[in-house]
Amino acid sequence: MMRLALLLTLQAPLAGQAALAPPPPAYPFAVGERLTYSAKLGIVSLGEGHVEVARRDTIRGVEAFVFRFTLAGGVPFYSLDDTLESWTGVDDLLSRRFVQRQFEGGKTRFRHYEIFPDSGLYHEYQTKKTGESSQFPIDDAGFLYFVRVTPLEVGKTYEFDRYFRRELNPVVLKVHKREEMELPDGSKVQCLVVQPIVGEKGSLFGRQSDTRVWLTDDERRIPVQIRIRFPFGTITMRLKDMELGPSPAAAPLPS
Repeated sequence: MMRLALLLTLQAPLAGQAALAPPPPAYPFAVGERLTYSAKLGIVSLGEGHVEVARRDTIRGVEAFVFRFTLAGGVPFYSLDDTLESWTGVDDLLSRRFVQRQFEGGKTRFRHYEIFPDSGLYHEYQTKKTGESSQFPIDDAGFLYFVRVTPLEVGKTYEFDRYFRRELNPVVLKVHKREEMELPDGSKVQCLVVQPIVGEKGSLFGRQSDTRVWLTDDERRIPVQIRIRFPFGTITMRLKDMELGPSPAAAPLPS
């Protein structure tokens, strides 16, 4: 029902063409949602990861969610500590800021982007580069939440010209199959196995990472498992604890 409401919102006429617009649907996430994962390399415990709606913030006068993805751990001779943070508009789910901090195998990478949906530009602080953005920009971390409110069908591949760096579009989402998984409370749930392809080489969701995400096939779209390929092997992040936060915030999905 929620996904149907989202589609109806997208298809609603512009203001002035109808007496009243329908009330906006609720997102399946809210500030306070914090998903904790155990990270393993094969059967070897590697560390811990988190996916969370950390807080709300205001950026250039726009209220935004701060989405955060973290993964920390290591094996002998190789350690990693990655954080992705996205400032994404509450009302439109458009990215305004994206910060990437990566420490992998002794190499450090830091990127800070300011994204301007109104002007169709982005600016990277480290290189002082300004480039063209997409009309409705999303970044690597925000894309996971965009997927959670997007209708999906098994066997289909979706392409979106939505990545904030226009030259790297499209972002791709492949829905491979449906698979039963177990939640931390022991209950079983059907999940959609999706492959997001977002951004460039070195991204957690880049093509070379061959990432897979298991999303509950229900209104919540909870990521139950995330599998990512690294140079030293494939890490599997399995949901071990979930705090879903208060009632979700109402807001429309952008067209």
